[in-house]
Amino acid sequence: MILTQRSVQQWAAQQARAWTQQTMTRLGLTLNEIKTSVRDALHEDFDFLGCTFGPRYWWKTGHRYTAARPSKKSIQRLTAAVYDLLRPCVTAPWAEVRNRLNATLRGWQNYFRQGSVSRAYTIVNCYVEQRVRSFLRRRHLSSGVRGTRRFSTETIFGVLGVHRCARSSEPAWAFP
Repeated sequence: MILTQRSVQQWAAQQARAWTQQTMTRLGLTLNEIKTSVRDALHEDFDFLGCTFGPRYWWKTGHRYTAARPSKKSIQRLTAAVYDLLRPCVTAPWAEVRNRLNATLRGWQNYFRQGSVSRAYTIVNCYVEQRVRSFLRRRHLSSGVRGTRRFSTETIFGVLGVHRCARSSEPAWAFP
């Protein structure tokens, strides 16, 4: 990925791409023509290293800004990993299951802690809450359709010790 100044025109971006191609050829490397493209981050989204870069709008004023956020594919991979950790066939003790789940969540949060992450964190927290509740309801044969009384949000993220993704100045590994 090549990032340039806002004032750079399309032709300059093409020149930068050509220069990169020449430099990589001298190093004995090649650009993947399928994956390499020139995008305008001010007006369109593009994915790079699990993040989606592109225009966002501030909710208070509607002003546009360019930001990074976790891509949909990254969120889907995390939810698939959470699903695999909390499958009905898992018979490990809750403490072991929780520790593996928390390690997965903390690692994902540490990678995606910069940019516009609030919406992604909300999606992940809701999914984790739903899967943990379902997992524990099956395990404890809890009455009720969803087991929300016994396994409330406060219980899941508090007493049971499941990690909740949240914005913080501290890295997630610093939390107990």
